[in-house]
Amino acid sequence: MSQHPVPVSPPTDDTSVPPGTLWSRMKADPQYAAEHLALDAVRRLGPEAAGWAARIRADRPGITPDELAGLAVKHFTTLARLSGAVSGAAGLPGAVLDVGVLAWTQARMVLHIAAAYDADPAAPERATDLLVLQRVHKVAETARTALGVAAGRERASRIFTGSQGGPLGGTLLKLSLKLAQMAGVRAARKMFAKLVPGAGVVLGTWVNSAATKDLARRAREHFAAR
Repeated sequence: MSQHPVPVSPPTDDTSVPPGTLWSRMKADPQYAAEHLALDAVRRLGPEAAGWAARIRADRPGITPDELAGLAVKHFTTLARLSGAVSGAAGLPGAVLDVGVLAWTQARMVLHIAAAYDADPAAPERATDLLVLQRVHKVAETARTALGVAAGRERASRIFTGSQGGPLGGTLLKLSLKLAQMAGVRAARKMFAKLVPGAGVVLGTWVNSAATKDLARRAREHFAAR
């Protein structure tokens, strides 16, 4: 039996937020923002999820897949709720960051749930699972096609800068709507909350938590049935 404390939640490090390179790709190609996020999540977060599951199984040999998945759900639901609470009234750029971090946190959760049920979280097909479970696409075939397009369109771009006016404002709005769709957030309500000082804290916390719990339920049912 290990004498070290049993890890009860996935590690939090530089994988806790979307990397700058991903933000750049999504800003440059907002139409496929969800696909870019799913591809990057599997590449960057899949190994993390696999390692987390292996460590907990080594410390708790009798843990069941449902119990392991429950640890991931609890941890990432808390992260999602905190993300909603700390977001300020930063206007449209703040709303983009909020829904982007939420979608990334949810992707981490789904990949950890996959690992709990012995589905390789680093396998390419997990990107398809992410898009279907997050209801970006209704069926796997459409998701795979979109992922293929996004993979072919990946390119470097400067991370968003400047004011909300002009062409940049249109790009940020399109990106925010795509990410909000992926995160299960009602985009219009979320955007208005972000633009009204104080409103984002209460609404953000509730919306983020509810959307993440709903996704967790779908993900557990999906991977448990495999």
